[in-house]
Amino acid sequence: MIKILLVEDDLQLQEIIGDYFTAKSAGEIEMVCAANGADGLESAQEKDYDLVLLDVMLPEVDGFTICRELRRHSDVPIMFLTARQAEGDRLHGYGLGCDDYMIKPFSLAELYAKANSLVRRAKGMVRDDLMSVGGISLDPYRGTVSVDGRVVELAPKEYALLKLLMENAGKIVTRETLLARIWGYDFSGNDRVVDNHIKKLRQTLGKGAEQIKTVVKSGYRLEERK
Repeated sequence: MIKILLVEDDLQLQEIIGDYFTAKSAGEIEMVCAANGADGLESAQEKDYDLVLLDVMLPEVDGFTICRELRRHSDVPIMFLTARQAEGDRLHGYGLGCDDYMIKPFSLAELYAKANSLVRRAKGMVRDDLMSVGGISLDPYRGTVSVDGRVVELAPKEYALLKLLMENAGKIVTRETLLARIWGYDFSGNDRVVDNHIKKLRQTLGKGAEQIKTVVKSGYRLEERK
């Protein structure tokens, strides 16, 4: 039996998602629903779930806060279901440690497929994917960053930049790649925006800043500390 928590204040949508998942899984999925953030957070903290589906705009406690609180002690897969389409909101959600993000209105079939994928992945793997390069460590599931053991708070764009550089440690990541992956292919600004955010990232990392090398006329490279 798979147990899923759905925190959604739209009662009609609650019923639609619950009925679809129950029917599609032939009763193998139990859907528990909460209509406000406070009840959802309490339920998620007190019971064991295989997946948490979270609206962002909720009464009492918003979805971002719930995600942040859960990531303090839990690796349960979390997927946001929200009408908020802004890129900053998506990056913030990933920065807090969510596993996926779906924009309303969405396909129930796609939601079901993604939910099943997250549950299978969580059941079949140990989440020990801490990324470390030199003195910088990044936990992609909790959305935390530390330098020499000291936790640092990064803005969503800076977090996304650092994560991409760490995934390609030792390699040059061009400004064009950074723009496309983080700002999107339809971004209308120039690559100076990358330089400005790298500057902010370096300021926040402190001693870790020396690991981000500028490659003239190309981009940036994250190196081990020398």
